[in-house]
Amino acid sequence: MKRIAMTTAALCLCLPAAAQDFSEGSEAKSWNLAAEKPARFEATVVDMLCELTGDCVEDCGGGKRQLGLLRAADGVLVYPNKNSQPAFTGAALELAPYCGAEVEVDGLMIEDPELGATNIYLVQKIREVGESEWVTANSWTKKWAEAHPDAEGKGPWFRRDPRVNGMIEESGYLGLGLEADAAFIEEWF
Repeated sequence: MKRIAMTTAALCLCLPAAAQDFSEGSEAKSWNLAAEKPARFEATVVDMLCELTGDCVEDCGGGKRQLGLLRAADGVLVYPNKNSQPAFTGAALELAPYCGAEVEVDGLMIEDPELGATNIYLVQKIREVGESEWVTANSWTKKWAEAHPDAEGKGPWFRRDPRVNGMIEESGYLGLGLEADAAFIEEWF
């Protein structure tokens, strides 16, 4: 009987954290992804490597590290892996100007234990706490184009990206080497 009472007490203590709903006030647009839910909350923009390991550098890594959102309501580290554009890119670039700042974000949270998705966030809008105007998180492709003026042309950015093309030249489309690519292309195409 004591065991049942202890288990029940433990579950009751966990329920408020598990039941938190961050959808109130959210204006996030759906991407029709499995397990997505609108989520608007306040957080501090942090260098995830610093937060997890204590390996901290200035300016959240200066664009060379993944950024996270340390949620104010419960201290949970949220992983923003996408901005509001169609490509799954841009979250760190959108958050970089807010390194160390307290912000409010609006977007989509993905929680699905079966997929192993926990605290995955798709940030659509950002603003510093106390500000009234939102900044739409959609500048990644524009900033990419500014950083790669020689990569102008038609088609998706990644077909023209010098880093992507360099990796393909070095290790093939599959990342298994040029010989593996040649065999795959011969067999499948």
